[in-house]
Amino acid sequence: MTNHGHSGAAAHACGRVGPNAIIRVAEALREIGGVALEETLLDKAGLHDYLAGMPAEMVDEREVTRLQRAVQQELEPQQARLVMLDAGRRTGDYLLANRIPRPVQHVLRVLPAPLASRILLKAIGRNAWTFAGSGHLGIKPGQPVRLTLTGCPLCHGAESDIPICEYYAATFERLFRELVSSRAQATETSCHAVGAPACVFEVRW
Repeated sequence: MTNHGHSGAAAHACGRVGPNAIIRVAEALREIGGVALEETLLDKAGLHDYLAGMPAEMVDEREVTRLQRAVQQELEPQQARLVMLDAGRRTGDYLLANRIPRPVQHVLRVLPAPLASRILLKAIGRNAWTFAGSGHLGIKPGQPVRLTLTGCPLCHGAESDIPICEYYAATFERLFRELVSSRAQATETSCHAVGAPACVFEVRW
């Protein structure tokens, strides 16, 4: 297994993640419940200032944790799940449109799925710092692919009967479906919120 991300005291000193974890959740809230729901949940998370302008730089991972917690607490479980799945897909679309060069996407789409998967996983590993924050990402290629996120910022301190990190699962699934196999499915098989030592995501196709 390969390991990426921060470690030790330095990790907690730079627990920051990309703004998509706020921007795309806000968009998904607006889609499902209008501006009123977006305002209510951002207020609940202490992120009211972002209503005047979404962040353009890396954000404190604690802001992401608070927004995730607000979604879980204020919405019905199924509605919360739909919001986070939508936000994850939107993040995947953003990455495809702005972060992964078109020529690279073309090459991945024509490669055999196992090879394309390994290349995509290397890219995810190199960029784990943008979404893992102070956590640690482990990657195990194969069928299924396994991504293990210890110290997941989405569910830090949360308790749940079911895994709640659909945002990451949906992002991974979107990337794998577009670049590896249209049959790709990503599932969170264990979660910090249900008492597991790490959040584990498996991708199959």
